[in-house]
Amino acid sequence: MSVTACSPAPVNNRQRRAFWLRHLHQWHWISSALCLMAMLLFAATGITLNHSADIEAHPVVMTKTAQLPPALLATLVQKNHTDKDPLPADLRAWIEKNAAISVGQHSVEWSPEELYIALPRPGGDAWLRIELDSGKLEYEKTERGWVAYFNDLHKGRNTGNAWAWFIDFFAAACLIFCLTGLFLLQIHAGNRAATWPVVGLGLVLPLLLAIVFIH
Repeated sequence: MSVTACSPAPVNNRQRRAFWLRHLHQWHWISSALCLMAMLLFAATGITLNHSADIEAHPVVMTKTAQLPPALLATLVQKNHTDKDPLPADLRAWIEKNAAISVGQHSVEWSPEELYIALPRPGGDAWLRIELDSGKLEYEKTERGWVAYFNDLHKGRNTGNAWAWFIDFFAAACLIFCLTGLFLLQIHAGNRAATWPVVGLGLVLPLLLAIVFIH
């Protein structure tokens, strides 16, 4: 009586498939969890940016004025400043304490008549100037609302390095989410006849729109 040994190939194929399914599902759900809220934010602001001309903004402008103490003003005019010179620490502290204005580490534009600091921000703008002959401080801040704020977050406009790093991290998580999804589609495509036609439509449709309607 002879015994025929079963080929290990089917078992190995099933083990390989199970290995890739397990790891792809794990990376897929982790990446989707990491980028879920940011993806909702970027999708929503994609709509608002696409229809920005139809969304009416109501800018709110706030102004402040103050007068520098003579001693502090004297320290400014005694030195010939250049645009590479930062704002003096004592002047920054006085502005933050007496005018409640945070100037951070923004660059300063020096001239013989005044110093000027541009203070751009998401969803608005601001600036500060000090007349070097009189010591008069003027500050103006413009807020364009929450829609403009989130639109600027979408574009990374005036958001600083921390947000730029977040966008890079979010983009990497989205790439992992999409690529693992693509491999999962490939694994399950044998049982879902519409898989590749739908994927092809998602590729061809924006390509046709770009070729036909964008000039």
